[in-house]
Amino acid sequence: MARGEHAPACARRWRDQAHSEQWTPWQTAQAIHGCCGVSLLKAHRLARGWSARQVIQELEEMCERQDLGEARASIDLLNAWENRRARPRPQTIDLLARLYRANAVRLGLAGDYCDDDGGTRVVVLSGGEGRAPYRAEDRIADDMERRALFHHALLGSRFVMNGRLLAEVERTRQEVDRTLAFTTVSEEQLDWLDEQVLRYRREYITSAPLPMLYRLMLELCDVRTLAAARQPAIAQRRLLSATVMLALLSADALMKLGDTRQAHAWYGTARTASDDMGDLRLRALVRAQQAMLPYYYGDLAETVRLAREARMLAGSAPSSPAALGAAAEARALARLGEHKAARIALAEAERIFARMPPEGHDHLAFRFSERRLQFYRIGTLIELGEEVDWTPGPSGTYAIDPVLILLDQAAHLVRNGKIDDACHLAEKALLQVPPEHRTSIVLSRARAVLSEVPERRHRVTAVRRLTDLLADATPVS
Repeated sequence: MARGEHAPACARRWRDQAHSEQWTPWQTAQAIHGCCGVSLLKAHRLARGWSARQVIQELEEMCERQDLGEARASIDLLNAWENRRARPRPQTIDLLARLYRANAVRLGLAGDYCDDDGGTRVVVLSGGEGRAPYRAEDRIADDMERRALFHHALLGSRFVMNGRLLAEVERTRQEVDRTLAFTTVSEEQLDWLDEQVLRYRREYITSAPLPMLYRLMLELCDVRTLAAARQPAIAQRRLLSATVMLALLSADALMKLGDTRQAHAWYGTARTASDDMGDLRLRALVRAQQAMLPYYYGDLAETVRLAREARMLAGSAPSSPAALGAAAEARALARLGEHKAARIALAEAERIFARMPPEGHDHLAFRFSERRLQFYRIGTLIELGEEVDWTPGPSGTYAIDPVLILLDQAAHLVRNGKIDDACHLAEKALLQVPPEHRTSIVLSRARAVLSEVPERRHRVTAVRRLTDLLADATPVS
């Protein structure tokens, strides 16, 4: 029995009265709900005099009898649903509605937004045996009456303590307790959500951005539904954390697809969620990741600003956001021509990474791994004008970083006057990109290589082949 609920004997008295007055099960459930401080879902069970075990048995038998599939319910889950610590899945809500001969609204698992009164209103009975019925909206009037009672006591010439006032004090506490205990998400749901986010971070590295974006949207719809209802602080923080990660993945996918406006907006969403959560390391991660957008689409000074803000938020402790911030700053400074500052920032990134605890061999988005450090190191050195002896590793599951490095190398070769070598390398990079990964960010980097070729060299065979390849390439959209 949850805090604030009446003893089972109270529900039993309402069943006896319902039997003698021939109430419907729905009227009985409302009477118990209105009096005993239980959820509507639990009131349906108590109206029938069933134990939690009986409900599960009835549910399983109904599913088998009507060929409805597996019930996927247990006593623990039912208790969580009844006490508002979790919310059943839509399929389970349908099964419960069948079992109780009700609908989601009458089970307390959906809102009723109809603007009509639906005909004859079913009564909800107040506390106390044999009292007259009152409608659900009369709860508001009750609250106003209670407030008036306390105001009257405060305005009196002397404060008094009587049974009526103390009863209202107790009733107020019970309702506050029920509000605080209200939740639509269980610990199991949160654990499952954490696992889902981890899976998305793992799969994102090798997945095509467009289908991944759609999958992320579906997941975010579910998270938004859970976060829209009031949750305990711990549950709300976990939902915010999931929102940050899913929003960052969405922003990165949109950046790859070339939709800079929506990418910027989704970075803003991740920023809002991380700031609301108040976790400095998560706030730093959002800024560090957001720095990629202006780097690839034109504003290097903004990249430097965001990277430095990320480093400031991350603090002195070694972490992925701190290392990423330093590495992103180094690469942007190198492209801006601030070579000395770039080398200092790169050395700082390597120093932070060396102090980071080992995180295993699991490659995850937003984790600053050895492979990602190498990507930023090579990118920075190329922008510094140094010759880099690097070739991509053996082909396996596809990742975009090696292609971007090859295109950076091609741009460096163009600047050194090695036009043929540059165009051959850019062509090689493009041809190894699977069609579903041929996004705007790849093609724009390849076109940037071509744009640096002097006009007098445009008739060179290698240049023409690269031009034709880009003309035929259609970005994923």
